[in-house]
Amino acid sequence: MTDAFATLGLPRAAAIDEEALRHAYAEKSRAAHPDHGGDERLAADTNAAYETLHSPDKRLKHLLDLAAPDEARQWRTVPLDDKMMNLFSKLGAALEASAKFLERKQKAQSALAKALLANDEMWHREALEQIGCEIEQRRHEMERQLPALEPGWAQLAAMQAKFAYLSKWKIQVRERLLALM
Repeated sequence: MTDAFATLGLPRAAAIDEEALRHAYAEKSRAAHPDHGGDERLAADTNAAYETLHSPDKRLKHLLDLAAPDEARQWRTVPLDDKMMNLFSKLGAALEASAKFLERKQKAQSALAKALLANDEMWHREALEQIGCEIEQRRHEMERQLPALEPGWAQLAAMQAKFAYLSKWKIQVRERLLALM
């Protein structure tokens, strides 16, 4: 396994300063560029390292894979706090309601029937977009908590699982919004 932290010359840490990450990536990318004597493999490794470290979910998983004891790396169900449960409940209800709406929309045959669904469609889109914003807001709140969690492996593993939930939920929102187009 390639160490993304070492690839970009950054310390192994759950929290990484965005500016330091961008700077390290730009520096390594210039050095890896074929015009500067680099090679494609180094460029690919640099890009992969940046993608891994840029995402808190991937960064925490990578950190756990690299340095945590075996028991901390095991995936386990993580109890969700009230904010996460509330968000999960909103998402579930919005996905269910929008799925029912999509069924109605698919059955609509005439232009008039489809036009009558326009307001409902807008309502579902707005509801999903609002949930998407709440997911992003929660992700940012959790990112701000990362520096205080180190070096507790169990806490980092739980936080990584929560980030994974948020990533999955964000994808579900995006997919449903695309379906509503």
